[in-house]
Amino acid sequence: MRMELGASIKGLNLNATTPYLTPLNHIQSRNLFSNRASSYTSFRANRRPVWTASVKENIRAEVKMVPAADNSLDVELSSLTALCPLDGRYWAKVKDLAPFMSEFGLIKYRVLVEIRWLLKLSQMSQVPEVPSFSGEAESYLEDIVNQFNVNDALEVKKIERVTNHDVKAVEYFLKQRCQSHPEISKVLEFFHFACTSEDINNLAHALMLKEALDNVILPVMDKLITAICDMATANASIPMLSRTHGQPASPTTLGKEMAIFAYRLSRERKELAQVEILGKFAGAVGNYNAHLVAYPDVNWPQIAEDFVTSLGISFNPYVTQIEPHDYMARLFNTIIQFNNILVDFDRDVWGYISLGHFKQTLKAGEIGSSTMPHKVNPIDFENSEGNCGIANGDLSHLSTKLPISRWQRDLTDSTVLRNMGVGLGHSLLAYKSAIQGISKLQVNEASLTADLDQSWEVLAEPIQTVMRRYGVPEPYEKLKELTRGRTVTKENIKKFIEGLDIPIEAKTILLDLTPHTYVGAAVELAKNLDTVTNLVNGAKVVL
Repeated sequence: MRMELGASIKGLNLNATTPYLTPLNHIQSRNLFSNRASSYTSFRANRRPVWTASVKENIRAEVKMVPAADNSLDVELSSLTALCPLDGRYWAKVKDLAPFMSEFGLIKYRVLVEIRWLLKLSQMSQVPEVPSFSGEAESYLEDIVNQFNVNDALEVKKIERVTNHDVKAVEYFLKQRCQSHPEISKVLEFFHFACTSEDINNLAHALMLKEALDNVILPVMDKLITAICDMATANASIPMLSRTHGQPASPTTLGKEMAIFAYRLSRERKELAQVEILGKFAGAVGNYNAHLVAYPDVNWPQIAEDFVTSLGISFNPYVTQIEPHDYMARLFNTIIQFNNILVDFDRDVWGYISLGHFKQTLKAGEIGSSTMPHKVNPIDFENSEGNCGIANGDLSHLSTKLPISRWQRDLTDSTVLRNMGVGLGHSLLAYKSAIQGISKLQVNEASLTADLDQSWEVLAEPIQTVMRRYGVPEPYEKLKELTRGRTVTKENIKKFIEGLDIPIEAKTILLDLTPHTYVGAAVELAKNLDTVTNLVNGAKVVL
């Protein structure tokens, strides 16, 4: 089938409400930046996305299907035709990343870097050709950044169809936008001055990651960690049979097992927040070659450092044409480890649900199986696990490929970097699914109690340990003979204890012991979780 175009860019109704946006156009025409020079506001999605079109010679607002002679399916991008489910089925859960990790976000931050660089040049007395701008001129430039919207991005894409170069298209867009301004029009050629495209791109990518982490990823990680911390403290005293190799083992508490995951995840979250995001601004091969020919008396390395750090990014002084991406590898590897820990959590909770230790609240109208009406499946934890796997596959390639570039630069990083949002998007989806799954859990203490009541053999460990203390010969072997491969009851255990030649005080302690009380320090460990974590942005983070 073939698609007929329903509307051109010019005729597109930007007030229309539609269920889907392409990666470029998930952003509505709203201010995405604050008025402060060095900070940016997060996207505020107070209404649904406003258009469905992809950027082509004509942009449609309405899809019409027309049969093709070869019976092929020639369709425009929509929530149903998107190859990536993040842009279709799961869009509502991941759209908060779109202002930062979409192509719109990339163009937006390129515009920001180009304008900030021109403003920097205007503040340098060593570059008299770019005189200090008036307050009105600075405001004009800042407004381009602060008011950048989808229509502006579409204009950049229209220019790119001619240039076949995305960064040059941004430069030409800015020149067109400023050519009528009496001050800025005189210095148009200082847009992109002495820059290689990667000077702009690496800072744009750094800002994309920084803002996505600060505004979306870290806050959702915080919610997940907090939810697990709450599980730990609420269930600190509820005894539970442990299982090692799938077999009954020394009891623990449900809260302590949850505390382990909260602690592990909080460590990775802290590591992620501490990754230093780096940027470069050193020209075509990292040596300021063109800069020094044009203005030999300027300390360009210092100027570059001042400029990069003014954007909230740390400066990397030793680079080729590209920033080497080592920090990205570290960042993505940290997210991978966070996701690995979450998979471990997902599988454990899945198992506890299977054992009946957790019940799940029912949702009216929801169906667990198309043929088995009784099913209430742990779909949220399965979804979380699956999306962690997809995310880690993407992030693993990013972390291993990006630090490698032939000589001073090859282009293999460019196409790879366009997929950062995939790994982050599936990670975000995994975190939200786990949080949703946790919200449905109800502890089934009856199941936990029954499990312990059937497992008196776990007391073999403390009994043989006390026997060792008091010199009873072959304690391990005696308990092995009593318990291994046998059905062990409360009566069996008590009869064995009563026959031991140990002090009466020790015998009394063992006789009072049950699988429910033999939990060691588990209760205290769960309750003391707050002493080894502190609150950062509302989430518990390891000290």
